[in-house]
Amino acid sequence: MQVTHSPRPLVGVIACCREVEGHSAQMVTDKYLQALYLYGITPVVLPVLATDMLTPEERAEQTIALLGSLDGLMLTGSYTNVSPERYGAERAAENTRGDVRRDDEALSWVHEAVRQELPLFGICRGFQEMNVAFGGTLHQAVQTLPGMLDHREPPADDKAGHYVPSHKVNIRPGGALEALYSGEHVEVNSLHQEGIDQLAPGLEAEAWAPDGLVEAISVRDAAAFALAVQWHPEWRPKEHPFYDALFQGFATACRQHLTQRDAQLAAC
Repeated sequence: MQVTHSPRPLVGVIACCREVEGHSAQMVTDKYLQALYLYGITPVVLPVLATDMLTPEERAEQTIALLGSLDGLMLTGSYTNVSPERYGAERAAENTRGDVRRDDEALSWVHEAVRQELPLFGICRGFQEMNVAFGGTLHQAVQTLPGMLDHREPPADDKAGHYVPSHKVNIRPGGALEALYSGEHVEVNSLHQEGIDQLAPGLEAEAWAPDGLVEAISVRDAAAFALAVQWHPEWRPKEHPFYDALFQGFATACRQHLTQRDAQLAAC
């Protein structure tokens, strides 16, 4: 049989729940979608459904089918935080915004993506979701901890000013991150107040901030690209060689997955 397909890999991008003009809505910030398209990827926004809409069995079946139709999965940043109940903590006063529907989907999608050998890229909240999904815990307000930097976005007169490089990260020699970008350290932006407390079993720390906070992780022994970063490489990635290398690596993995998926369809 003849198989037709888009020349661009399809990458699912998780949505966030918001209120728009008084209505419940689901949305993804443009910068993530535009960044993917820059690297030859067609982004597909994935809605997060209310838990009472499906039985657990139906949800599991839908997750398997949904991710099986894609060539990659991106877990984006967000102004919301993973619910602390997910990692056995009480809510801190600084933790004021959540998105439980996104929590439900993201924490299950992470495991299914790895099981299906689907390229997986987490950014900021997505980085934290991956750690929680594998059994790790989070600091809810890093800036309140003794000896730690204030990792929140810097004050600025315009949006670009929030994304200026804020501190260095030190890259683990011989790791998944160094395979994409050779160098001992590099400057990154910083727009978060949560961070990894206990690193989850099954994950590898790939980079650290000067205060020791883990800033990048990979899934140990993953068969495909499975990397997450605490900073925001989606902001004008072509202008930053390090951010560019991250997206190039993810895009390459997604194209390889598309080729494999087409080969499987052709064999049917």
